Amino acid sequence: MVVVTDSFMGIFTPIDIPSRIIQFIEKKIEFPFIKENEIVGIFYLFGKDNKVTSDLEILSVRNIAKRTMEQQARNIKIFHEFKENKLDSKFIREEYNKRILQISIEEQISPSSTAAHMSYRIAGDPTIQSNCFEQHIAYYKQDYFYELFKQPFKKTEVPSHLISKLEKRMLMLCYNVSDSSKLPYNNTVHPFFEWLNDSDK
Repeated sequence: MVVVTDSFMGIFTPIDIPSRIIQFIEKKIEFPFIKENEIVGIFYLFGKDNKVTSDLEILSVRNIAKRTMEQQARNIKIFHEFKENKLDSKFIREEYNKRILQISIEEQISPSSTAAHMSYRIAGDPTIQSNCFEQHIAYYKQDYFYELFKQPFKKTEVPSHLISKLEKRMLMLCYNVSDSSKLPYNNTVHPFFEWLNDSDK
């Protein structure tokens, strides 16, 4: 299905997580670089470029979301069970650097690639950001919950300035608390809307 490749994930809060990831890779800070009491939110956006328009694509998104949740639970369990080895700054940095090598090879294909663009790609890389979330969840033994919006967004359900990015897309959010009542927000999706709006500025 096209939805599989037309999806994207990342951390939208704390908003400075890209900077922290770069500082960690450069050995300016150590793991953990997210505090235990900080709210961490991640998003999965489906149909990013081509939208989700058919019942078959909606079903595909739901299946992808289910597999994503199951895989993330397995990853967190592994990090927790092997905490002494896998939740060490040196080990995590080595794993991030392996991913950076892959990104570097991909970027070599593009003659217009710059150091600034490379840094941007590394800090926002879905693999690194997903690992970052899982590693901190495991380190602090935190609960987490998902919210899948089971239908594509309608134009009336998103802020007018985000219609082009979100209409007919599907979204799943995940936070590092047990349920939405533990969040300092009235609505789970508004912080994501704010981040997406600010990321365009």
